[in-house]
Amino acid sequence: MCDPAAISFLMPRRRRTPPRFVRIGIDTGGTFTDFVVRDGTDVRIHKVLSTPDDPSRAVLEGLTELFPDAWDGEVTYGSTVATNAVLERRGARVCLVTTAGFEDVLEIGRQARPRLYTLEPRVPPPLVGRPDRLGVRERTTYAGEVVTPLTAAELRRLLYRVRSRHPQAIAVVLLHAYARTEHERRIGRALAALGVPVTLSHMLVREHREYERTSTCVVNAYVAPLMGRHLERLACGLRRRSLRVMQSSGGAVTSKTAAREPVRTVLSGPAGGVVGAAALAERLGIRKVLTIDMGGTSTDVALIAGGIPRRSEFTIDGMPLRVPVIDIHTVGAGGGSIARCDAGGSLRVGPESVGADPGPACYGRGTLASVTDANLVLGRLAADRFLGGAIMLDARRAQAAVERLARQLRLSVRRTAEGVVRVVNAAMIRALRVISVERGHDPRAFTLMAFGGAAPLHACEVAEGLGMQRVLVPALPGVLSAEGMADAPRSRDFLTTVRLVDPSPARLARLAAPWQRRGVTELRREGVPRAAIAGQVSALVRYVGQTHEIAVPLAADVRARFDAAHAHAYGYADPSRSVEVLALRIEVTGAVPGRRRLARCRGSRRVAATVRHRLVWRERVLDVPLYQREVLPPRMRLEGPALIVEYSSTTFIPPGWRGRVDAERHLLLERR
Repeated sequence: MCDPAAISFLMPRRRRTPPRFVRIGIDTGGTFTDFVVRDGTDVRIHKVLSTPDDPSRAVLEGLTELFPDAWDGEVTYGSTVATNAVLERRGARVCLVTTAGFEDVLEIGRQARPRLYTLEPRVPPPLVGRPDRLGVRERTTYAGEVVTPLTAAELRRLLYRVRSRHPQAIAVVLLHAYARTEHERRIGRALAALGVPVTLSHMLVREHREYERTSTCVVNAYVAPLMGRHLERLACGLRRRSLRVMQSSGGAVTSKTAAREPVRTVLSGPAGGVVGAAALAERLGIRKVLTIDMGGTSTDVALIAGGIPRRSEFTIDGMPLRVPVIDIHTVGAGGGSIARCDAGGSLRVGPESVGADPGPACYGRGTLASVTDANLVLGRLAADRFLGGAIMLDARRAQAAVERLARQLRLSVRRTAEGVVRVVNAAMIRALRVISVERGHDPRAFTLMAFGGAAPLHACEVAEGLGMQRVLVPALPGVLSAEGMADAPRSRDFLTTVRLVDPSPARLARLAAPWQRRGVTELRREGVPRAAIAGQVSALVRYVGQTHEIAVPLAADVRARFDAAHAHAYGYADPSRSVEVLALRIEVTGAVPGRRRLARCRGSRRVAATVRHRLVWRERVLDVPLYQREVLPPRMRLEGPALIVEYSSTTFIPPGWRGRVDAERHLLLERR
């Protein structure tokens, strides 16, 4: 068996030493770390096994294999460090400093019951224990008026109390600090003497809602030391080459900013996939797209209808985070998801995963049956074509793992393997329904875009489950997330609270202008040309007296836009009622040079399959053609059933489906 760390695929290949300035996108997944290198007109892709104990090791090893000699370039990196630290509860010891009397906001939370019928609901414990939540005597109103001043004596007392707790990071969240920042800034200057990362709420979340603001700042402080050390190791390994980190909102920031505000990177990996998918959909003129990104440990889905979908808040492990993110729904259904028999004798798949170590049984080290093993047993993976033939999958180990599960379920091996695939498909169908049907969208009007290493294997059957007719498998589908990172714009996000009733659009524009200028200045310092910088302002609006707001683009007709958005979301609107603008969200982006299209090629409409291949479909053994995708010419038409293999993924076209290769080598599949 070959070492997967020794794999590289270049399309097209041009040898030069040393290479020119390159742009590199890197996506760290649960099983593989993906690389996309843009070098002039060349696109190079590479995969290595992830190293969960230290993700930077896989990144630096992969770069060394790609560039054994000197190189120069810019790296944009999608990290799971912050996500895993929160989910696995292995972050820093945090001390929370807040206004006296509000120490328990973090634990009280909201009066919401996610499991309505649970008699004894249990929630995860807060990241900060009660002894480490310290109150300080000060008070400011929502309008920014000081009620209780912060005295020098109180500052000295606070410094002594915090020092005695020996924190590794500090979160400072004072009541209404978004309206008046003076007290937080003074506390921040005093606590800087302790030499640990300090998160000030007004620098991170400058808006109301104390619980969400506190939760966000605590999570940021919780992962800051770990993320800071991780990015420092990467920066040292890159030897001063430019390092940027993907944000959950779809833009890239410097590693220094990411280390200071790591909470903004919690969804950075999936965000890269949506950015890449949105760019491809726009270029192909497809307006309505459902994306399915199936990797080794999870599947991420999103709905794109005219632009990248974003929201202002999401939840991780029960904790709300008030930062801009791409609207992504994630389920524990990946190629490495473990298949097992539960206490009632039913088949379960995921959310637990075998990860990169030991990996699926067919990788040669694991023993538990996974989705990848089931696909290999069914013949939907070609054992000698995995990752371009660099890894020979162990079919006997996969068969043995599925056999053990089959005995527990009292089923045949074939029925068990097909059951694993059906269960994981059902999980992905449910996820897609959440972002489409449950939000008033008909999935039958959308195209399903499948990417990630495993999604093209399942895409057609998932589409059938939703009544969809079209599937798009991009060129190089297994690395689309890394491709999106390589093309991600530089960005700055700001939010400022205004709390105005029926303001004019001109007044709102004046309030947003200083933040736009700040964003432009910061991007110019990073070398982004002024002509490549654009800004967008959204107003967070609600009817006076309402609890929640709706984000609408700031324009001359902002009021009409809000009424229309409210009617769409809630079924009614009241144009005669006063509205309150709570805050303005400002996004400033600097685009990178346009992404290159894959070269258009001429060729015959049909190419003979390289070999015949046997696979199982609905308990029937089928003899199907197996194609090597890299040699399929544009305009070629394919009839299912068929299997298409390539370096980064495998596509299964079941009976009843047909496909064609377009001018950019994307694969378009349709139900007959």
